Amino acid sequence: MPKFFAPDCDLREAHITLRGKHAEHLRVLRVREGEELIVSDGRGTEARCAVEAADKAGCLLRVLELRPMTGEPTVSAVLYAALPKGDKTEVIVQKAVELGAEGIVFFQSSRCVARPEEKALRGKLERLQKIAEGAAMQSGRGRIPWVRWIPRFPEMLGEASRAGLAAFLWEEETSLSLRALMKSRQPFTSAALITGPEGGFSAEEAEAAKAAGIPAVTLGTRILRCETAPLCALTAVMYETGNLDG
Repeated sequence: MPKFFAPDCDLREAHITLRGKHAEHLRVLRVREGEELIVSDGRGTEARCAVEAADKAGCLLRVLELRPMTGEPTVSAVLYAALPKGDKTEVIVQKAVELGAEGIVFFQSSRCVARPEEKALRGKLERLQKIAEGAAMQSGRGRIPWVRWIPRFPEMLGEASRAGLAAFLWEEETSLSLRALMKSRQPFTSAALITGPEGGFSAEEAEAAKAAGIPAVTLGTRILRCETAPLCALTAVMYETGNLDG
């Protein structure tokens, strides 16, 4: 059943109207009168709706049932990823949203190859936010995860350190695993996972994380790509907290 986000609609009304890109999407899907879909306000409520009419101006829906939001994990997990080059940011955002991340923060570290200018970065973040919305719709999320940018490494550490579980993923760490850290911090309801760029983190950055109270952890003996490590860590958190059944 298709799902749409409509934060401006009052789902308590008997009828709501989807306009703009959502109406266009419904036309592409060739929805017919009587077909059902899900509309979420992005704040904890969703509605099962039936199509009453659709034209170029919009799509009129009849609200059939209000229900609590589904598709959201019990842990609030944020990925802090050093900005990679190319389209790796898109892969990280799309898959992180599908896996249940609350948000994705990109930041600059000393070994980042990508160093976009402010205008280009603004456009990139807007594009990534649209990717997040599309992934949230496709995967049945109840909220649209946010995508942000933090330019300063210390600022990123300060924000991440406030999570119930904060982990600095570093390939030079060999003794403390992410799994062991999670076991020691249970129960936790928020997580911050910090991953590096193509060249990894420097020893100085690892020391800065330690000084901020964020322990360095390992994901194992294999070296993961910068777009693989954050998704692997997020999956581990979701499994450990019971948000991945199986």
